Amino acid sequence: MSPGRPSGAKSGGAKSGGAKSGAGRGSAKSGGPKSGGPKSGGPKSGGPKSGGTKAGAKRRGAAVPVVAKPTSTRGAAGARSIGARSSGTRTGGRTGGRDAARPANKDRGLGGTQVEGRQAVRELLLAGERRTYEIVISNEIERVDIIADILDLADELRVPVTHVSRTKLDSVSHTDAPQGIVARAGEISETPLENLFETVDGQAPFLLAVDGVTDPGNLGALLRIAECAGVTGVILPKHRAVHVTPTVTKTAAGAIEYLPMALVGGLPTAIETMKAAGIWTVGLDMAGDTAIHNLEVAQSGVCLVLGAEGKGLSRLVRQRCDLTASIPLHGRLASLNVASAGAVACYEIARLRDN
Repeated sequence: MSPGRPSGAKSGGAKSGGAKSGAGRGSAKSGGPKSGGPKSGGPKSGGPKSGGTKAGAKRRGAAVPVVAKPTSTRGAAGARSIGARSSGTRTGGRTGGRDAARPANKDRGLGGTQVEGRQAVRELLLAGERRTYEIVISNEIERVDIIADILDLADELRVPVTHVSRTKLDSVSHTDAPQGIVARAGEISETPLENLFETVDGQAPFLLAVDGVTDPGNLGALLRIAECAGVTGVILPKHRAVHVTPTVTKTAAGAIEYLPMALVGGLPTAIETMKAAGIWTVGLDMAGDTAIHNLEVAQSGVCLVLGAEGKGLSRLVRQRCDLTASIPLHGRLASLNVASAGAVACYEIARLRDN
């Protein structure tokens, strides 16, 4: 179901190019001596690099120095350390997270290499589907049960644990509230689209396709909902859509570790492939053919297709779905956001399949 407007993405969050406004034609002399006098910058404002060690330094042999205070490391030494990166200085504060509404690059895969949040890191270790290189944890974090679980799992799996100051942890995180913990892991492996058509535990596939969602908060919420509702696979477009950023990992709370995900060049073509394989495709749309509660879901495979924030389903995607369905609204507002609509639709299809 298409939301009335984006749920969390900020328009214009990224700086446009980063070039100096006075460069190029605007830098021509206006006559007379320069008004600025000597350059005000002098030496670079960053000063000497903290620690004198490159960000990509290996954690083998001699310990890599960390800003703020010496670190303690549990487990075997591993690959490049997050904790060893120079914190630098941020400008403009941390409004909305650095990866908010950032679309996927053309040549990038699913992502997921930086995992933030306690539940997300715990599930990363529990699932064991990909390698965890390092865990960075704040010295000031409260030692609650979930933190004890993470430390025990890390010790068992021989994952290095680096303790740093809260300021240092904030400097390496990409979300507003990493909950005192960040992990670096291998990238999530893509699943070929055709592999998602296979039965799971004797049941026909229940798939979720997302048409151009760019808000990482919405995608993370959708993935968490999908995993809880019994979705067996997720389909994401390669282009003009967010993939698994640190915000997605935190919001999904570990769901990314259990959901097979496929990247496709074009969702309309992927829908045709699914239909040819006997997968029934249902698009969620405000002007749907029927109410979501009145669907007649057979025991064959089904794919729920959700549209982007604001725009909803694209024209080609809508045309190629077998059926479009809507969620009845009884209040004054005209729409739900995509994550809320996805929750209603996923659980309704799960209920119908059970019956």
